[in-house]
Amino acid sequence: MNEETYQFLVDSLSGPQWKRLGVQRRSGVVTPLFSLFSGESAGIGEIPDLKLLADWCVKTGMSVIQLLPMNDVGFEFRPYDAQSSFALDPMYLAVGQLRGVAAAPFRKALEKLRMEYPAGKPRVDYRIKGAKLKLLWRIYEGCSGKSLAGLDAYEEENRFWLGDYAVYKALKEKFGQAGWESWEDPYKHRNPDALRAFEREHAGVIRFHKWLQWQLAEQFREVKAYASGKGILLMGDLPFLVSRDSADVWSRQQDFKLDLVSGAPPDDYYAKGQRWGMPAYRWDSIAQGGYAYPAAKVRYAEQFYDFFRIDHVVGCFRLWTIRLEEPLEHEGQIGAFDPPEESLWEDHGKRILRAWIENTRMIPCAEDLGTVPDCSYRVLAEYGIPGINVQRWTKDWTGDASFTPPEKFRKNSIAVISTHDSSSFRGWWAFEAGTVDEIIFRRLCEMRGIDPLWAQERLFDPERSAHGRLRWKKELTDKASVLAALNRQEWEVDKILDYYRGSYDEKNRFWKYAGMSGKCAEKCSVRLVARALEKVLATSAVFSVQLLQDWLSLDEGFREDPWEYRINFPGTMNDRNWSLVVPLALEQMNEAAVNDTILKLNRKSGRV
Repeated sequence: MNEETYQFLVDSLSGPQWKRLGVQRRSGVVTPLFSLFSGESAGIGEIPDLKLLADWCVKTGMSVIQLLPMNDVGFEFRPYDAQSSFALDPMYLAVGQLRGVAAAPFRKALEKLRMEYPAGKPRVDYRIKGAKLKLLWRIYEGCSGKSLAGLDAYEEENRFWLGDYAVYKALKEKFGQAGWESWEDPYKHRNPDALRAFEREHAGVIRFHKWLQWQLAEQFREVKAYASGKGILLMGDLPFLVSRDSADVWSRQQDFKLDLVSGAPPDDYYAKGQRWGMPAYRWDSIAQGGYAYPAAKVRYAEQFYDFFRIDHVVGCFRLWTIRLEEPLEHEGQIGAFDPPEESLWEDHGKRILRAWIENTRMIPCAEDLGTVPDCSYRVLAEYGIPGINVQRWTKDWTGDASFTPPEKFRKNSIAVISTHDSSSFRGWWAFEAGTVDEIIFRRLCEMRGIDPLWAQERLFDPERSAHGRLRWKKELTDKASVLAALNRQEWEVDKILDYYRGSYDEKNRFWKYAGMSGKCAEKCSVRLVARALEKVLATSAVFSVQLLQDWLSLDEGFREDPWEYRINFPGTMNDRNWSLVVPLALEQMNEAAVNDTILKLNRKSGRV
């Protein structure tokens, strides 16, 4: 495919950004930093470790590193529910590479930290953050009396957000990490006299939090310069929403509808909808401020990234909102879109996206999965913003549910075989391909007045079903056999038939789509992973960026549990989420034999 194929990107609102970086078909890797580690890491992946990942990208023919959010999450460790839209998380600091600090006096303490919290375990031990902050405070105390010109300049450049953030963090410590809405009224309501007195009394702690952010920025800027020198571009993930308990909301209460919480309406997957809890924006107030708040977010982020990913971009057009006093057990059932009128959604989204695009040199990208209004696709194309196309879900859903040919993928998209919220390709093949979600199936039955357990026994094979995924009985070879098994008319079970059409024989259909020969195999082979990657790399999508674990699945020795080995299980709260660590140190990855295989795939696709 030639560059003319993507000329519409250059001609779009984001055209200046595309011209700066060049319109080029690129391949890349996506990973959270907490999943990485090197021989120098203390308990968790650290910002300088990304240099080794850039080296790996060079060896494998990639030119994009996409990261999950790096924002400060406090002690909750949910990357999409951060305490700041600006501040980076200090747990990612490399203590041995601090600016303006003599490392020698703290070498033993750092080695002790590494011994107590060794990196490379299957899951992150997040106690490392508290331990690292204690050591960083000791180091800061040792240099706090010194003149730090770099810190002074950084503080001046980031007056928009840094002061409020640092005071918020100090107040969190004062109140035992309690949320700001439970603070004493003078602090909760930002009484100027009370805040001035607090700042005088806690000046050292407040400056410590500014010092941490300066150190993080220095290390991250150095990584970006290193990656750029290698021809590697960085993509940051900027969540659309921010935690209710955040410096942003506390300091800008006028810009949020605090009587509302965000979520998602009921659908086939969540019969009660979802209640996320982050507050909705008061866009009229933000607009009156000249969109200074969202503009400042992207201007700060462009120090570290070349692209920025907008999580839940459909929220720019309309956001599902729930009254704060609505009982929690109702989840997302009772709510309304904001704005409520569909006729307003397109212009509403355009204004927000324009405010970002016109205030940054970064190329915007968008997560546009789920229930997406039609206006979103139009605006993303018009504005030159790539969305997301997931191979396993990109099908002819209104026809025969066949997989979309590579040349039919959206040109303004990032083509992937998995996401951080999904199973890996190996997990999909082992447990999900050709199946129906058990909870969804039971809800569909209940909606039609059918006994779910009775229907489940008649349609699905219990021996071949696992992890809440129901696999169809082999003898159900057509629609008529499903109707006969249920003894129902078509109109009574239309939704069940839709799921049957989309999932029955899915493995065979993908097997042929991938160009595999012989009989469809039940187990996922390295060859099948390679063919899935070949297909997604061959798409017309301008970018193809894959999860690190999907790339590593090309190695015969990579045999992690295909179900458990994932970054996030959406809709669940447990220790498995946001804690996954890859089984190889970055130094080992750089010497891995599989790198040649990955390089060949990327070269074949023309994305090198």
